[in-house]
Amino acid sequence: MDKPDSIVGRARQWHTLDRFLFEGDMSGPLRLGLVSGRRRTGKTQLLVAACEALGGLYIPSVQDEGDRAARSRFGAAIAEHAGLSASLLGAPESWEVLLRAALDTAARTAPPGAPALVVIDEFPYAMADAPQLPSLIQHLYDDSQNKRGPGGRLILCGSALSVMQTLLSGTKPLRGRAIMDMRLNALDYRESAQLWNIDNPETALRVHACVGGIPGYHALMTGPPANVEDFDRWLAENLLEPDRSVFTRTEVDYLLREDPRITNRTIYYDILTAVANGANTPSKIGSALGRDDNAVRYPLSVLESAGYLTRSQDLLRGRRPTITVSDPVIRFDRLITAPHLGQLELGRAEQVWRAAAPTFRSSILGPHFEELARDWTHRFAPDELDHPTGFGQVGYATIQDHTGRAKHEIDVLAKDADRITIIGEAKATLTRRGIPDLTRLDTIRTLLTREGHNTEETILTLFSTTGFTPDLESTATQRPDVELINLNRLYGH
Repeated sequence: MDKPDSIVGRARQWHTLDRFLFEGDMSGPLRLGLVSGRRRTGKTQLLVAACEALGGLYIPSVQDEGDRAARSRFGAAIAEHAGLSASLLGAPESWEVLLRAALDTAARTAPPGAPALVVIDEFPYAMADAPQLPSLIQHLYDDSQNKRGPGGRLILCGSALSVMQTLLSGTKPLRGRAIMDMRLNALDYRESAQLWNIDNPETALRVHACVGGIPGYHALMTGPPANVEDFDRWLAENLLEPDRSVFTRTEVDYLLREDPRITNRTIYYDILTAVANGANTPSKIGSALGRDDNAVRYPLSVLESAGYLTRSQDLLRGRRPTITVSDPVIRFDRLITAPHLGQLELGRAEQVWRAAAPTFRSSILGPHFEELARDWTHRFAPDELDHPTGFGQVGYATIQDHTGRAKHEIDVLAKDADRITIIGEAKATLTRRGIPDLTRLDTIRTLLTREGHNTEETILTLFSTTGFTPDLESTATQRPDVELINLNRLYGH
């Protein structure tokens, strides 16, 4: 099954889906798969493409529809797929009858050599009024294994990550029955540039810093910006326009509503704001909110499991976790939109953006460039630096210079056991990086050696959005342990 050209990236996920669909006996027992991911990651596009390729039955669920209306919609989708008129349907059938009918209909309509495929999209919406659905699917699955029920492939899809994650947990009915459990994350930054059809790396970086690699935003926005000069207009017309669906305050509200655990959104907004402004530990977050650690522990865990916050460890000081906002849209909303909401509602998007430009560069673009430098080291450096086995664990670190009484923050660190494979510094400043930056990395390598780390083959890597001074470039050509990564190289140009 070939991946459609309209789907950017997702090669691994498409291969996983293809294996799930075609491995095993096409007429054998039922195979169950789950697909999850936050709103707008492209789950529906992926699964609809699979249904179109195989003649599968795609059934969307609707939020707050009610059980009877949901069963009517489900039955109508089956009838339409079978070529029947939905007007001929009587009272809606039970869920058990509908599930069997869906698989039977898919089996009758599947092309020769193709598996019978049924996709139930936004499954948590259907579960809200019919919590018995997982148990019914369990009985259907078990009957199929014992040759008493229909076979085929059944995929359950949803954006409510907490609901999808618990489907296979503990003593839940579907535990141990799903062959595929795929979580669709954002596209990487190079795939994102391809999605937006942006050739200029600086423009691609700025767009990615605002909306990340979420495919669903592309169809909802004007543009893309043709160049850096066009970026300001594009951003003001989309992310800062209250009447557009991608206005970040509206979008973040939708994201939080997706998780049924989030009822009182006020504390979640407050936590996201605190973290975006630099509160990176539970105690600092609690202090910013005027609460103790225990009061923020549960909402923090919810935001982490939903993928909106990330807790990462200092690679050299493992007991010092740092919490950051992992979703660019949420970060942008908390730092740019939320503080100026009143002015934006008056239509002053351009004025707000001009005033917020320093915040964007220091608190969004700079940290985001560091994230991309670590992503490049993890994702692309093994091939581009001819190190196919990878460089080990990639992250950030700090090291203390007791002699000089200074602490050095390391933007990019890769280590494999006690071997330090890469030390990197990433700066999104207006000035080019020079010899002093390389000297600092040499100093850090010396400190790591003193602490007992193996640095014999360490590569010193400087990342810069504005390039490098001529003397640094000349020095790098004479030192095989130095790599200079500008935006063109970061984006693979």
